[in-house]
Amino acid sequence: MSKIKETSTNFENKKLLSDECSEVYASNIIGGQWSLAICSWLINGKLRFGELRKLLPNITERMLTLQLRKLEENKIITRTVFAEVPPRVEYELTAIGYKLKPIIKELEQWGTEHKEIVNSDRLN
Repeated sequence: MSKIKETSTNFENKKLLSDECSEVYASNIIGGQWSLAICSWLINGKLRFGELRKLLPNITERMLTLQLRKLEENKIITRTVFAEVPPRVEYELTAIGYKLKPIIKELEQWGTEHKEIVNSDRLN
């Protein structure tokens, strides 16, 4: 996953839009395919890396690690390491992360309704 060059026009446009529009800002934080899925699972409580990996079978370990780091960096989740052998690490939504719950539920409902519309159009 490569970063956009900070000197590029694309980066500048993205930053300006994000500064002006809170919806775009939020979308940039949780808008990734895996970020939203990870948050959806964490709404139900703490999970370990292996548990998340099982819940998201198509994600690679590297991508899961990168997405968890990004969410942690953006203060959406916390990572707790327990000094045990073998080491145990748990991920949990932060207070601001838990505020995503109604938004995620609305997106889920919207997605279901949209799929039904698209599928009914394909049948006709």
